[in-house]
Amino acid sequence: MITSASVLDVLYGLLEAEEGSVFRFMQQGSPYLTRATVETRRRVEELAETSVRNAAELARLIERLGGSVRLAAVHPDNQYLAFLSLKFLLPKLAEAKRRMIERYGNALRALKGAPAEVVDTLQAQLARHREELAVLEAAIPRRSEDKVSANSRE
Repeated sequence: MITSASVLDVLYGLLEAEEGSVFRFMQQGSPYLTRATVETRRRVEELAETSVRNAAELARLIERLGGSVRLAAVHPDNQYLAFLSLKFLLPKLAEAKRRMIERYGNALRALKGAPAEVVDTLQAQLARHREELAVLEAAIPRRSEDKVSANSRE
């Protein structure tokens, strides 16, 4: 049987990952998205909202299980993003999403026998992350498409 302390430990790790996610820097009005198309900006902002929602769900779950949550500090490591082009940024966001999916998969494997509420919450969040990865991958310009569009402009 899995202990409540080990469940909380895994949940704290996921909460930290969500709060430190690069997507938290992609919220509405973010200078990182000023050169994005309206559709791309909308999609990435939705990803940021999901990260906030996931963190809130994890925090509530932690508190229901007897843990306590403190506010996360802003991670300055992601400040360099303001200087990147969207063409470079989208693959980085997709890679961050892949890492988050891997974390959730590992967490679910580690939490075999955990309360159903915990497993259900993590499975739902994992499903959202997978859907968002598909959105990101669809938004990443492909080299062959870039060449075709460049040739059509000539």
